[in-house]
Amino acid sequence: MFRAALRLSVSGARSLTRSRPQYTASVAARSYSHGKQETDEEFDARWVTYFSKPDIDAWELRKGMNTLIGYDLVPEPKILEAALRACRRLNDLASAIRILEAVKDKSGPHKEIYPYVLQELQPTLNELGIPTPEELGIDKA
Repeated sequence: MFRAALRLSVSGARSLTRSRPQYTASVAARSYSHGKQETDEEFDARWVTYFSKPDIDAWELRKGMNTLIGYDLVPEPKILEAALRACRRLNDLASAIRILEAVKDKSGPHKEIYPYVLQELQPTLNELGIPTPEELGIDKA
């Protein structure tokens, strides 16, 4: 009898020290993008179309640029060209210069990106009469 009681107490003590089995439910992978992925060409075309709207106003221009600059990328020159043309249609030189400053800022430590973008945009800048921040001397802040 003592042996049976000892067995019960030992097994009871083991059950107290044993951790409960961990039940893990299978975690469903969430897919946040339900549609197809947008290609780079579609992305560029969407933004060129946005900035090429003939009835774009100053608020839409700023909203579009803030959204575009918020992405983890430096906009392609063709998108920037459409945005600069929108600035010209709105007669908004300050926004045009801010766009160029934002591109320089977005280039970050990659010093070769901003000169490339300026090189690609130079014919458009000359056509529209938009000076660069460097030509205005406001890049030395």
